[in-house]
Parts: sequence; C-alpha cells; structure tokens
Amino acid sequence: MKPIYLDHAAGTVIHPEVQEIISQEIIGNPSSIHDAGLKAKELLEKSREKVKNIINAQKPSEIIFTASGTESINLAIQGIARANTRKGNHIITSKIEHDAVLETCRYLEKEEGFTVTYLNVDTDGFVNPLDVEKAITSKTILITIMYANNEIGTIQDIAAIGKIARKNNIYFHTDACQAGSILDIDVTTLNVDLMTLNGNKISGPSGVGLLYIKDGVTIHPLLHGGKQEFGLRSGTENVAAIAGFAKALQLAQLEKETENQRLEKLQQKLISGLIKKIPGCSLNGHSKKRLPQNVNMTFPGVDAEQVIRHLNQESIYVSSGSACTARSVKLSHVLEAMGIVTTGAIRFTVGRETKEDDVDAVLQILPPIIQTLREVSQIVI
Repeated sequence: MKPIYLDHAAGTVIHPEVQEIISQEIIGNPSSIHDAGLKAKELLEKSREKVKNIINAQKPSEIIFTASGTESINLAIQGIARANTRKGNHIITSKIEHDAVLETCRYLEKEEGFTVTYLNVDTDGFVNPLDVEKAITSKTILITIMYANNEIGTIQDIAAIGKIARKNNIYFHTDACQAGSILDIDVTTLNVDLMTLNGNKISGPSGVGLLYIKDGVTIHPLLHGGKQEFGLRSGTENVAAIAGFAKALQLAQLEKETENQRLEKLQQKLISGLIKKIPGCSLNGHSKKRLPQNVNMTFPGVDAEQVIRHLNQESIYVSSGSACTARSVKLSHVLEAMGIVTTGAIRFTVGRETKEDDVDAVLQILPPIIQTLREVSQIVI
C-alpha cells in the first residue's frame, strides 16, 4: 500500500515548480557588489516584490524574510514589545495560539515584566472580537491573534479584530501560517500591521518565513550584526529558498479557489464517513468556518498515540491534538480551552496530493482499529 500522507498542517510536499527554483545554484551573497552578488540581490528583490503584490503591501521594505514562522512570530512580538515600552507593557492574545506565540508571551511576562491577557474561546474555538475590545487597557501595545488554528482549523474574524486594534491605536499581528495557501491574505483587507507566513505550509521549502511589517510600525530586531532585511534581520538571506517561497505563495493564491473546492469535498467525505462508521466520534471546531483541509476528530475510549501508531503501521500518517509520552499525557491546550478534555483527538489534514482513494482507505482501515482499541480498554460506545 502506498503511503497516505494526511499531515499537511505540519508540512507539505514541495510543488514541482518550486522545487525547480530552489534547486538552482546561487553562489553570490546578495550583499556583495560583484556580478554574482548582484544577480543574487536581483532575485531576492524580485521575490520581495512578488510577495508584496500577493499580499497587497504598499512597499517592498514591508516584507522581511526570516528562517521560519517561529522566528517571524518572535520578531513581531518581542520586536514590538521592546520598541514600545514607553507606550505600555500589555499584550492581548488567545489561549489557542501556536506555542510560538504563547511561549514568547510567557517569556516576556517572566523575563521582562510584560503583562499578557490570554483570551478565552467558545466551544468552536472562536475568539469573540468584543472580548478583545474589552481586554484593551491604556497600556496595551499589541494584539496577536492567529488567522486560522493549526489544530482544529477554526478561522478567526481577523478583519474585525484589526478594526478594533486600529480604532484604539494598537498594533495588530496575526499568525497566518496555516492560511497562506487557503485564505485571503490581503493585509489591507485584514487590517493587520504585522503578519507571519512560512514556506513549508504552502508547498514551499522549509527553513524560510516572512514577517509583513506595515510601514511606520516601530519594531526592534532580534538579531544584530549585519544590515540585511532593512536592518531588521541580520544574516545572509537564503535566496533560493526565498525565491521558492515567493513562487509557492503565488501558485497557492492563484490555485486556492479551485483547490479549496476539491479539498472541501475530501474533508466532508472524511467527516461524514468517520461519523457514520465509528460510533461516538465527533468533530472538533466549527463545521463550516474552518480550513477546508482540516478534520479534527475525537474518538472516545482510545488514546491518540495508539491510533497514530496503528495507522503508521498501515502507512497512513496523521497527527494528534495531544502530545503523548510514555509517562504522561499532555492535553491539547487548544481543545482544553474549548472545554474538550480528551486524549483521543486525531487531526487529519488533506492536501494537494490527497486523492479520494486515500480517504476511502482511511474509512476502511481506521474503524476496526478504533474498535480493537476500545475492546482492549473495555470501553463500550
């Protein structure tokens, strides 16, 4: 049986056109003034211009290339925090953010004396924009809310939150890593001041990300040394990866309408099939306002790690809403914030390579696995 990869929220297969770009040899340093350096610089700036146009930024200098989404998030949060201490020391985020956001906020609380409000979400994983507005104080300098959740696929009303931030003269950042190939990423429409994207979630290369920083936003760099990326990200740029990232983003946005329709059909088939074939299972997150490739299901009476191991033996690759170890089970902070306490949540994320036959295989193989595990644990649903 051929492998069935259903973990596209964690990483995607590189698009062939992108692979061709990142395979080219680039020997010049874009900071050098000889011909090889100038050639690399030209490709770098063409990529920056391409991204600028895709996200509807106003200036190429608003696009800062980094090595990952995590680095971009850290640059956004720490950079804004340290550059704006005279204005205040309060940050607003939600309880379901990626750990790159949550751990950065906790670091600032512990090490640098910032205060952070972690907003609750409803049972579908939504952040209420009114709750964001109520949390604002005279010391608030940054709001950071993710565009779409990496575990449950819930899509937030980023444009509404952005309006609130703008009305109160507060910087607004969104982690859009899961949205880059699926949703509208027009920074003007979304009302964002900062936005994070990365390569390996959009059929692009790993090891490259970007941070959009609206012109006029005051931010401090994390890295010091050179003057690359307009002085905000020192270090020689990975030009081939950046060019591949820009191409992947372009392809994803051009193809997203057609591809989203195809993904949603696979998603709905998988959801309805699992509910029909496996008693007691339930969908986590909103049934409609979610990423079209995301299916996060709870299977009562089983442990997610055991399910993942059994599926792995069948060459079916999925992930979990909880991180399990031999000694302890750590509940998903996202599901816990939604009021769902379970160790039996599995995330299936379909992608560009996923076919209907792959979904059929899961619907054939998974139900007996769940039944066997329930029998072993003597759980009857």
